[in-house]
Order: sequence, then C-alpha cells, then structure tokens
Amino acid sequence: MKRIDTDADILRALGDLVALDSRLQSVRDRAGSVPLRRTAPGFASLVSIVIGQQVSRASANAIEARLTGLIDPLTPASILAAGEDPLVAAGLSRAKQRTIVALARAIIEDDLDLETLCAFEAEEAVARLTSIHGIGPWTAQVYLLVCAGHPDVFPAGDVALQAAVADALALPARPDAKRLTELAESWTPLRAVAARLFWAYYRQMKGGEAAPLP
Repeated sequence: MKRIDTDADILRALGDLVALDSRLQSVRDRAGSVPLRRTAPGFASLVSIVIGQQVSRASANAIEARLTGLIDPLTPASILAAGEDPLVAAGLSRAKQRTIVALARAIIEDDLDLETLCAFEAEEAVARLTSIHGIGPWTAQVYLLVCAGHPDVFPAGDVALQAAVADALALPARPDAKRLTELAESWTPLRAVAARLFWAYYRQMKGGEAAPLP
C-alpha cells in the first residue's frame, strides 16, 4: 500500500486517476491546486476531526481554539482529568463531549494506539475506530485520509463531496452516502486522492473551503 505522503504522490496519483476515469480530466482542470491535506496522527488530530463533524470550518476552528486554550496540552489524560466544564465552555455539543471522553478512555483504558492504527488496512482500522461511541465512518475515514495518508478511503458521507461529485459528473441529484460509495468504487485504489480532488473542485465551485483538516 503506497501512502499519500507528498505533493509528488498527489500529482502522480491524479494522473493515474484520470487514466482510470477520463471524466476526471475536466474535474482536475477546474479544481486547480489539489492540496496534500496531511496532519500528524494522534489524539489531538482525531479530536479536531470530531469537532469538525457537521459544522462549518470557521465554527470548528473557533471551538477547537477555545478547547485548546482551556486544556493544554490536549491529551487523553488531561481530557479525563478536566471533567465536563471546559468541554461545555468550549462550545462542544453534548454528543461531541461524550465522543471525546469515550475516545480518551479507549486510549487509556483499552490501549487504543492511534499511531499504530494508521498501519492497519482501511477496513480493520475503520471497524476499530467506529467501535468507539460517537465515531462514525466519516470520522474514521477522514482520520485515515489526513493522518495516515491512506490512499484508498473515501468519506462518502461528506456533504461537500456529494455536492461536488453531483455537479462535476452532472448527476440528476446529489448522491447519498451509499450511492457515492458505489460511484467511488471506480476510483479504487486511489479513492483518497479522488476525495482530495473533489474537495478542491468544491472549493472552486462554491468559493469556499469545505475539506476537513488541516
């Protein structure tokens, strides 16, 4: 499994994607620059992805800034020691508070190693992450994409990706997660690069950033 670690990896993979699906040439032409989108694996990065669930980038950035201002360093131990007050003060929803606490407990009590998880095959890693309360497929797949550089994950539940694919491929309606998963099969084994491409396309389409991290 060749991970996506550099800008050169992106450029090479984009060429391979167009060879797999000629429709993507026009997507690539319109998308412009396709960022690498990598950040270090670990607890803080996964918390950042959790915070970004179903909120705008601006809101997520503001909540994360408040949280890291209240709990520094942001570690599983510091989260559990701090209790709920700083989570509430940061503006986290009750559901996200529970998810972050459950993640911290999984690391401390169940020996979950988020760095080691990055070496797993995608299916196994997603299954392990989604066993934690509040972490769904989108969160797990985004973690593997941006933190592990996994080449073949596609967070089909992402609304921006659904909108971008619908527009780029002139679909009659925005595909749901199941339909988009089916469509993305044709981009195997480079679905993560396809996701980066369509996030870049969305940025040009809407004039704003929607991709999670960094």
